[in-house]
Amino acid sequence: MTLDDVRALGRAIEEQIARAVVGQAAAVRLLTIALFSAGHVLLEGPPGTAKTLLAQSFARTLGLDFGRIQFTPDLMPGDIIGSNLFNFQTSQFALTRGPVFCELLLADEINRTPPKTQAALLEAMQERRITIDGRTEHLSDRFTVVATQNPIEQQGVYPLPEAQLDRFLFKITIGWPTAEAERAIVAQYGTRTGTPAPQDSGVEQVADAHAIAATIDTVGRVRLVDDVIDYIVRLVRATRDHGDLSSGASPRAAAALAAASRAAAALDGRDYVLPDDVKALAPALLRHRLILSPSAEIDGRLVDDVVASLIASVDAPR
Repeated sequence: MTLDDVRALGRAIEEQIARAVVGQAAAVRLLTIALFSAGHVLLEGPPGTAKTLLAQSFARTLGLDFGRIQFTPDLMPGDIIGSNLFNFQTSQFALTRGPVFCELLLADEINRTPPKTQAALLEAMQERRITIDGRTEHLSDRFTVVATQNPIEQQGVYPLPEAQLDRFLFKITIGWPTAEAERAIVAQYGTRTGTPAPQDSGVEQVADAHAIAATIDTVGRVRLVDDVIDYIVRLVRATRDHGDLSSGASPRAAAALAAASRAAAALDGRDYVLPDDVKALAPALLRHRLILSPSAEIDGRLVDDVVASLIASVDAPR
């Protein structure tokens, strides 16, 4: 697959999803970058802002086997990964696979379940495999988690553990639509209640497993020069010395930023990464990995503001 093919595929994905989801082009681009750099995505926003529809449309467009888990306070780890159940007819234990065995998993309202159950996804997200009773089961190479969460200020939510947050490539904030976008939503979906289906809006498949694998291979060949590598390292290391942060980003974040920047360059039809690619992706990649200091929280500082100041203060190569 050529870089022109990758760019054309990215545009086709955006066009298809736009048939069902209004005004989320930036989120669609980040989802596409995450898939092509083997990352997972965390969507945060109030209910009713098309987070579920976005994930469903993305899976349909790419021909991915779609699975969904509605996280609740009483959900157990076995409800996610599955368990071995005794079959009285055969007098043997048989594996009952959980919903994690799919290609795109929508973990809906992931922060409504306790950390013990949230942690059941850690091995699946990091290594694309799970372990049940000492037996390893492998997941698809394309396994991707798209998790949604309600803002932490809402009632009945549990903050995600830092180790799990670090497994998400991006945290995408979904806000309220503009007046024009909301009018388009009402015009398109105001004829019925209930959750719309992507196929009802004409969303069609534009890629398959072969195309996704070829695109990932092409992304891996995008050049990352030493100056840009140094810039990524300096930007991430600057998060560990910032006065408004009590915890900075990990080396995993630096490697992830490099991989995502390669995918962004490929989607733009380039075989090399620009510093602007890094700057554009840094907010979504860092915002969930950074913890504000107590004094910054008291002063009302926002993580996004801190990331913006870091991008402005760390010199980029020319």
